[in-house]
Amino acid sequence: MASQRDYYQILGVSETATTDEIKKAFRRLAKQHHPDRNPNNPQAAERFKEINEAHDVLSDAEKRRKYDQLRRYGAYAGAGAGGGRPFESRDFDLSDLSSFGGLGDIFSSIFGRRSEGGPVREEEEEIETTVSIPFRVAALGGKVPVTLRMPEVCPTCGGSGGAPGATFSTCPECRGRGTISFGQGGFAVTRPCPVCRGRGKVPSQRCPTCQGAGDVQIDKRLMINIPPGTDDGTRLRLKGQGARGRGDIVVVIDVEPDRFFRREGGGLDVTGVVPINLAQAMLGTRIKVRTLDGKRVVLKVPPGTQHGQRFRIAGQGIEKNGRRGDQYVEIRVEVPEQLTPEQEAAAKAFAEKAGMKY
Repeated sequence: MASQRDYYQILGVSETATTDEIKKAFRRLAKQHHPDRNPNNPQAAERFKEINEAHDVLSDAEKRRKYDQLRRYGAYAGAGAGGGRPFESRDFDLSDLSSFGGLGDIFSSIFGRRSEGGPVREEEEEIETTVSIPFRVAALGGKVPVTLRMPEVCPTCGGSGGAPGATFSTCPECRGRGTISFGQGGFAVTRPCPVCRGRGKVPSQRCPTCQGAGDVQIDKRLMINIPPGTDDGTRLRLKGQGARGRGDIVVVIDVEPDRFFRREGGGLDVTGVVPINLAQAMLGTRIKVRTLDGKRVVLKVPPGTQHGQRFRIAGQGIEKNGRRGDQYVEIRVEVPEQLTPEQEAAAKAFAEKAGMKY
């Protein structure tokens, strides 16, 4: 696991936070710490990964429930809240937790799983990232490039961690088991050995390319296909595109606001506000309105149009699953802050003729 800090603390929310509160906190922090916005800060990537990890757990009802169970048992640093008496410190395998409602499976997924008598089996890694896209791309669909930094198998050693021609011996730290036990939160858990990285063996000479890690960091550029009508917060899963060709990449879509269009309630209709002056509202006019696909349509505004009145342009909204919404034009009547003497005289004459008091 990337971090042992409390997930609620990472997102800056309380343990009773709602799903919306968690989402808002995640989006704010993800934008602030995104590596693309912090190219000169090497810690931004780790912080971003930490934020994504916390959101992935707390935004999923089932994962959050299991995580809260772990917090109650003191499995995470800083987690003192919740019922239950702390375990007495002792060494045990993850399977010892099977009597605690599946906690053994949770710990296995967090700290790695060890097959009987063999080395630690690496779990498929899921990478999550947030991508901001323009409103019109979300509405109409399109392709968006994204660059992710992720580990790939070292091309020099093929993942073994050893230099070409190196010999391998039993790891002195874990004695070939591939795992070690250590105390955390009042008891001990088992996780991959940091010396041999779960392999159980160490090379006589480390690989010069990856320094024994077995993998190298690369910048992977992907083209994300955005379906038409994509909502803000949509999660797109890219199967098999994760680290080392295993696992998935989950792309969380952040739809940027548009200067003209807005979409309400996730429906297929869009609305744009068009300003007109007082004379146009009183006497009527024709205005050109931009549609989602960039076309211009002429809209007739009748005399006596009121501020906030809406007009429908049929079939110019978002198209999704064979259905298409409409575009609405909301009129904003703008009143001049100052009048010329001629304009003021004309307004007074109009008011007197209409019997209005001012």
